Amino acid sequence: MDRLSDIYVLPVDDWIESFVKDWLVPNFRPAFQAIQWPIDQVLTGLDAFLLTIPPFLFMAVAVLLAWRIGGRGISLFTLAALVLLDLMGIWDDSMTTLAMVLTSVVFCAVVGVPLGILAARSDRFQTGLRPVLDIMQTIPAFVYLVPIVMLFGVGMVPGIIATIIFAMPPLIRLTNLGIRQVPEEMVEAGYAFGATRRQVLFEVQVPIAMKTIMAGLNQTLMLSLSMVVIAALIGAEGLGLLVFTGIGRLDVGAAALGGIGIVLIAIVLDRLTQALGEPSLGEEKRSFRGLAMRLVGGSPAADKADESAADPAGPAGAAAKRN
Repeated sequence: MDRLSDIYVLPVDDWIESFVKDWLVPNFRPAFQAIQWPIDQVLTGLDAFLLTIPPFLFMAVAVLLAWRIGGRGISLFTLAALVLLDLMGIWDDSMTTLAMVLTSVVFCAVVGVPLGILAARSDRFQTGLRPVLDIMQTIPAFVYLVPIVMLFGVGMVPGIIATIIFAMPPLIRLTNLGIRQVPEEMVEAGYAFGATRRQVLFEVQVPIAMKTIMAGLNQTLMLSLSMVVIAALIGAEGLGLLVFTGIGRLDVGAAALGGIGIVLIAIVLDRLTQALGEPSLGEEKRSFRGLAMRLVGGSPAADKADESAADPAGPAGAAAKRN
């Protein structure tokens, strides 16, 4: 006898199966259905909307948005990537994948950002949340599929739920980190000017931490795309299903086609979210000036009016001084 298991083996697998099948699912089925309903509504609406839009119209809007957010380089790459997706014949699968990713990111943001804010404002809540996030990040992605299938079944929505669980931790952690890194002097200045806790949060802490929060959103987006193929194992559609069926049939061309589509979508979304998190210097100055004026109860326009009124020569004299 070399091992304890030669004497006795803990029936952990039987306990878990009995707990899930005999107690959890029968007693909480309405709760699981209620969780699936909003995700199903958002996913179905986004998928139908993206598939209804003509490809040329979608390309025009996407390129214009990319040019407005990131400039000429990102807009040109967006145009090239979308044209290539259409030429390869995987446009519909790409739109389904995009709908899945956007749905996952929306629910990750709705749940993850408030949790990150709560963790930043309460050390006790952060201490309790940290091991949960550690478990969510260290469990292999395939392991998520087992409880998800047992609790929610198979299909698109269970795949989205698995993706949300897998992709949410970076957004929570970076939201918490960004708000905690806001200089204490700026928070104290907000309170000194009479701002409430809510005003300090949304007018001081969140704007300053926005770059870090957007970095977390970017990581969540990339992790959502990485789960596309894995979610295909439980019935998710799109490019992930194309890769999965290509591997199953040893069709290297089809699998590579789906992989190329996922990579193109990932690069476009990555560049756009990075550009959103990096405002220009002029925009930063304007935002901080507007922030300061709101904290003291004024506005940039009122500040200019007061400056003109205080000058003996009137508005013309104030303008001459500024020049």
